[in-house]
Amino acid sequence: MPITRHVFRPAWWLRSPHLQTLYPALLRKIKPLPRTRERLITPDDDFIDLDWYGENAGVIVILLHGLSGSSESGYILGLQKALLQAGMASVAMNFRGCSGESNRAARCYHSGETEDIDFVYRCVRQRYPDSVIAAVGFSLGGNVLLKWLGEQADKATIAAAVAVCVPLLLHECASKLDKGFSRIYRKYLLDELKRYMDIKRRSLRQNGFQTEADKLNRLGEWSGIKSFWQYDDRVVAKLHGFIDVHDYYRRSSSRQFLSAIRVPTLVIQAADDPFMTPAVLPEAAELSRQVELEIYSGGGHVGFVGAGKLLKAEYWLESRIPQYLLARLDKQELRTGAAD
Repeated sequence: MPITRHVFRPAWWLRSPHLQTLYPALLRKIKPLPRTRERLITPDDDFIDLDWYGENAGVIVILLHGLSGSSESGYILGLQKALLQAGMASVAMNFRGCSGESNRAARCYHSGETEDIDFVYRCVRQRYPDSVIAAVGFSLGGNVLLKWLGEQADKATIAAAVAVCVPLLLHECASKLDKGFSRIYRKYLLDELKRYMDIKRRSLRQNGFQTEADKLNRLGEWSGIKSFWQYDDRVVAKLHGFIDVHDYYRRSSSRQFLSAIRVPTLVIQAADDPFMTPAVLPEAAELSRQVELEIYSGGGHVGFVGAGKLLKAEYWLESRIPQYLLARLDKQELRTGAAD
């Protein structure tokens, strides 16, 4: 598919990419949704928590959050609300240890970890064999989604997918976060990851999973880590069986999987994303015929905040994503869901 370039019109008071990125992350307030929490026990006797919204089992959209996010992230809650208004139920997957309770294993989530999304998809498909299933991933979750779709090729019966602000080349993004104002994001994310690891180690010890806690102890001290290159080398690569950070980035970057995707997939990127550089973006020849890449002039990182009526912030992704899915999913199922 050809690459298309578009102009996104940000709210006049949020013109910079940093304001686009920070405003929704820090200032957006969303009322709690009446969701249903479900815990899945994984094949390795750990757990994954899901948050369901909507009763319509005809169309189900699986949502994947980004790094240091969860099903409570504003972009997840906002999209779940928008999807239901469009007639689609959704299930937000919390990566391991991100649901408010530490998981039972040393194992964490990372940009290349696709076993859990595959497990969740198969559970949903088994339970709802006649349902239309779609998937949406943001940032790290988008990388996981695209990698999984490429690995699956024709095997996954997903009707459509959307990936937003994806770090398609992990090494480029890690280096970008070492420069300029982007170092602010790096510090915040690394602090969150270190806190996640501290809580995990303490929880494993307190709950009697000493063997798993020892796996974390063998990683050494992570409090002094200053960059993603260091974190991904000392923690992610060592914990998950990669040779080193270079091996992790090479095998986990999703750009190499775009040509193998056989599901109608929309990739939305912002040219001014402070987490990335232009080198991250693929050429048209790298995309399968099923992949559409839309590059917008603005939007920041998972921002895309426009101006609605009465100077109210409008979250454009919550109209574009349902619009794309509606154009590709079973219209009869969607009409049935909307009626509910």
